[in-house]
Amino acid sequence: MRVGVERILRWPALAVASCGLAISAPGAGAGGAPAGLRGLVADPPLAKPRFTLTDTSGHPYHFVAATKRKLTYLYFGYTHCPDACPATMSELSYAIRTQPASVRRRVAVVFVTVDPRRDTRPVLRRWLDHYGRSFVGLRGSLREIGEVEHEAGVPTAVPIRTAGTTSYQVEHSSFLFAYSPDGRSHVVYTLGFKPADYAHDLPLLLRYG
Repeated sequence: MRVGVERILRWPALAVASCGLAISAPGAGAGGAPAGLRGLVADPPLAKPRFTLTDTSGHPYHFVAATKRKLTYLYFGYTHCPDACPATMSELSYAIRTQPASVRRRVAVVFVTVDPRRDTRPVLRRWLDHYGRSFVGLRGSLREIGEVEHEAGVPTAVPIRTAGTTSYQVEHSSFLFAYSPDGRSHVVYTLGFKPADYAHDLPLLLRYG
């Protein structure tokens, strides 16, 4: 399904088909995950990808080491995105803010830009600060980002130019991965999930530690 020129995966069946993920319906408790989860349960759970990109301070960010023993949300997007990216970050941010401080300290949100040309370090940092000052923004070359997308199991983002102009948008995955403290993603989210769904699942996902 498309919104504007972006490929937005709104429905579970379409999302699964695009990446070949094996999932169960929400609440199914597949792959050892607790019953009652509202996200799409990955069966088997997905391993946390190992990669290093550059954060908005210009320092190397070793994803696995930096997020060790945290519930880590990973998303691929870009700041000029007209719908999916701001919606997902806003809804996730709201859900996290409903949690007590003792829980928030155990949560990390990592946003990998698929548009590094426009998403400079300052641009990416300012954009993320609208949603959470602790949210991590990562950049790299298009080749490096493509390798990370492949490692995570999502389609490579593709820029789409508007005819007769120099402007463009980017077709990209709308998957939000949630890696529990055990280093595995027991659930995956797509567009259509609400803050209440994230807030409901968050304490359950932290049990995998």
